[in-house]
Amino acid sequence: MAHVKIYGNRSVWGERRTEVSDAVHAAVVRSWGLPEDKRFHRFLLLDDGDLVAPRSAAYLVIEILCFTGRSVAAKKALVRAMYDDVAPALGLSPDDLEVVVVESPRENWGIRGRSADELSLGYRVEV
Repeated sequence: MAHVKIYGNRSVWGERRTEVSDAVHAAVVRSWGLPEDKRFHRFLLLDDGDLVAPRSAAYLVIEILCFTGRSVAAKKALVRAMYDDVAPALGLSPDDLEVVVVESPRENWGIRGRSADELSLGYRVEV
């Protein structure tokens, strides 16, 4: 499981949600082997002035909240894909993209009426 939170300026990214979601999802599917239909993205687009950072107006923060279990190599592969594939696809410089992977144990998630550690997943987390 992975939930993706995307933070950016509404004036830049508001009309590009589909493009951003497609690029990010492709990177997660390729890097971690998530099924295509496991897309959970939240856009937290901010008004001008509400995202304060010494970057351009196109600055984008991508936060991936996921189950624990992925190897360091898998996490690095995802970060690499964000800079090698996602940033160029969106016309972003490396300085205007930040990626954060936040891990949480399965027992901390509630999904489909139960604790996630009680679910049988159709994909591997330990990659």
